[in-house]
Amino acid sequence: MSDADVTSILKDLGRDGSRAAELLPLVYDELRALARARLAQEKPGQTLQATALVHEAWLRVAADERAEWNGRGHFFGAAAQAMRRILVEQARGKARLKRGGGRVREDAGELEIAAPGPGADVLAVEEALARLEAEDPRKARIVELRYFAGLTVEETAAALELSVGTIEREWRFVRAWLQVQLER
Repeated sequence: MSDADVTSILKDLGRDGSRAAELLPLVYDELRALARARLAQEKPGQTLQATALVHEAWLRVAADERAEWNGRGHFFGAAAQAMRRILVEQARGKARLKRGGGRVREDAGELEIAAPGPGADVLAVEEALARLEAEDPRKARIVELRYFAGLTVEETAAALELSVGTIEREWRFVRAWLQVQLER
């Protein structure tokens, strides 16, 4: 099926939730590629597999019966956001002290500095993105679409109904802003 068929099904989902079964086979390979790309950026030791990440994200995105999709970019942006949230939830779960937070047991007398838990980078990105969203939701949405959904500048511009120049300019700003935030 073509992109137009996928877009048609996405638009119909708001009225006819049963069309989700038609959509999954059409977008599954792209969702798996997106999940593999997300997982490749994670620290070693990630236990979540791309297939599980796709399935969990699909359950979250497809379960939203109120969603009205404005096309592929909107849908994949939502899927990427769901994947990001799943990875953040997993990182937070691993970092919880009651689960050990990935720390190695050491004699308290020999302990100098506590090591950060796995997934700390994911949490730092999530915290920085939350601050950005509070300051400028549009810039946060650009990060979600470009970084997490892997959309091109042109696709992001189309999804947000902005010019390519605006996306390029704000993307440059956001990358610099995030770098400063993550260095803190």
